[in-house]
Formats: sequence, C-alpha cells, structure tokens
Amino acid sequence: MKKKLLGVVMMLCVASILGACSNYKFKPTTSYEIEDFEFTNQNGEAVSLESLKGKPWLAMFVFTNCNTVCFPMMNNMAEIQQKLVDKGVEDYNIVAFSVDPANDTPEVLAEYLKRYSVPDESKWQLLTGYDQTYIEQFGRKSFNTFIKAVEGEEQVTHMNTFNLVDETGIVVKTYTGASEAEGGVPIDTIAIDLQTLIEERLGK
Repeated sequence: MKKKLLGVVMMLCVASILGACSNYKFKPTTSYEIEDFEFTNQNGEAVSLESLKGKPWLAMFVFTNCNTVCFPMMNNMAEIQQKLVDKGVEDYNIVAFSVDPANDTPEVLAEYLKRYSVPDESKWQLLTGYDQTYIEQFGRKSFNTFIKAVEGEEQVTHMNTFNLVDETGIVVKTYTGASEAEGGVPIDTIAIDLQTLIEERLGK
C-alpha cells in the first residue's frame, strides 16, 4: 500500500513539474535601453544595434588577455549555446563586447573564439572598433555594468554578468556569468528564458 501511495505521489510531482514548465512565462527584471552603435566583429564585418534587432541576444563583456573571469564566462556561454542547440533554438545571437579594444583587433578576436568549444560560431559576434573611454561609458549607460582600465595595468576591471537583450534592443534580464557561489551560473535558466522569449514574442 505504501509503495502504491509513493508511486502516486511521484506521478503527481512529475505532472506538476511538467505543468509548471509548459506554463512558464518570461518575466523581465530590468529595462535598460541600449544606445545605438555600429562596431566591427571578429570577421571584420560591421555589426550594429539595428542589425541585431528582430532576434533576442545574449551579451557579455570580455577581453582576450583576461586571466580571471573571462575564461569561465566564455565556457559557460558555450554551454548555454549547447543547451539551445539541443532544444533546436536558432533565432538568437551571442554578442561579446571587448573591454580592451586597443589590443583586441578582429584578427585577435577570431583566434580567441577558436580556443573554445563553441557549438555554432555563426551566432557569435565578438565586437571591437571603439576606444577605451567609449566602451566604459557604453557599458555603464546601456548595460548598467562597470568597466575600468587602469593606466599601467594589463588587466581591465569588468563585471562578470550575462545580459539577455530582447528583440527591440532592451536589456530585460541579467545573470551571473561566472560564480563560485552555491548554485553557480544559471545555465538552464538562461537557455529557457531565451527560448521562452523567442516563443512568446516572435511566435516561434
């Protein structure tokens, strides 16, 4: 009798979880409007805010000489993309803004991307083509993120956040991109949020 009761309880729990997943609704937690831009990607191509509109995208700030958080951030983003590939999600982009544009040329960024096990490079836009002062103010104004280069030091201070940007160019949610804290980076949540945003707003 106890085994039967336990079986019923487990079935109800599974049904509850499945129901919750099917009824999941994306809820924005931020609303940062990204200022207009046009930069250069790792292939030497122009990428603008306008060209990214129409699809949601995941954004982050990294640099190729980083010896702290950038390596786990890049790996975590690649893992998120693998989740999206497994789900069959296609209508998105991944955008990485270099916080060290003087050193991160398109050629350097292209080589940098090759270091990682990225499931689909065509979705990635590693951007440069601006000066240090610009990227610091751009990060602050458009993403509410801190970026600071100190003269004489090779490492640029920046936050380790991932940003979910909707199809209109609004940052609608932020997440930790590299963390040693319990729970770590919410890789599954980010993938689900992006998929849900596509399904809800683009009807796909």
